[in-house]
Amino acid sequence: MKLKRSWYVLFVAPILIPFLLTVIVPFFRGIGFSFVQWNGMSKTPKVFVGLQNFADIFHDGRFMTSMGRTALFTLITVVLVNVIAIAFSVWVTSEIKFRSPGRAMLFMPYLIGGLILGYVWKYVLGQGMTLLAANTGNESLFFNWLSNPKYAFLAMIVVTTWQMAGYMMVIYISGLEAISTDVLEAGRVDGATGWQEFLHIKLPLLMPSITICLFLTLSNCFKIYDVNVSLTGGGPANSTEMISLNIYNEIFSQSNFGLGQAKAIVFFFIVAIITFIQVRVTSSKEVEI
Repeated sequence: MKLKRSWYVLFVAPILIPFLLTVIVPFFRGIGFSFVQWNGMSKTPKVFVGLQNFADIFHDGRFMTSMGRTALFTLITVVLVNVIAIAFSVWVTSEIKFRSPGRAMLFMPYLIGGLILGYVWKYVLGQGMTLLAANTGNESLFFNWLSNPKYAFLAMIVVTTWQMAGYMMVIYISGLEAISTDVLEAGRVDGATGWQEFLHIKLPLLMPSITICLFLTLSNCFKIYDVNVSLTGGGPANSTEMISLNIYNEIFSQSNFGLGQAKAIVFFFIVAIITFIQVRVTSSKEVEI
């Protein structure tokens, strides 16, 4: 038995050690930094300020605005991603031609890194739209989305939805394909139409997949950073700055390491609480046959 346990440790160590060094240790060091005033420079003394950094968060209007903006962005994007992903999954699992190429094409955007994706769409929605306006003369239809706060925020939603929907589709496909054909045939015998079959049979049995997809989309949308920094950079005039980018700017642009770490800790607990509640609620709706 001891020999078997030693083998477990041997195989787990290559994963566990990097996880401890890159996630757990920095997390607890960050908690310690949140109680000090420090500009992040190694030779600069750290001044202990207790809970002052946490108190200052709630007087930081820019951070609170970013919090509300991120919540709105998350709410809209989570709904869009999951609705579109379910629609895609139903479509590619139906009796249509070229199902496999369709799955590949819909999944493809997720394979593009967030930074690259943001820069590509930055050109399309910025210079691309400007060139179309110049060549067509239709400036009311073609204009630079990223120079307008409302359209820049909409661009964040569109690009994130386009990236994530394909990945969530794969999870929903696995959920749909796990549904027993006997259950579906029983519903058809009872006279269920296509919409009734989806609404009363498939959707309830998809709840485990919905739980996973909601968790992933909630956490990823709240923590959005790469698309934010490459697509809009938080602009124009900080109108699209999400929480992660706000924390980054606080630490590295304004050199407020302690306050930035306090924001990160508060943000961590907000996301943890919301996702925990979501998992508990959606898990309670799962049914078994």
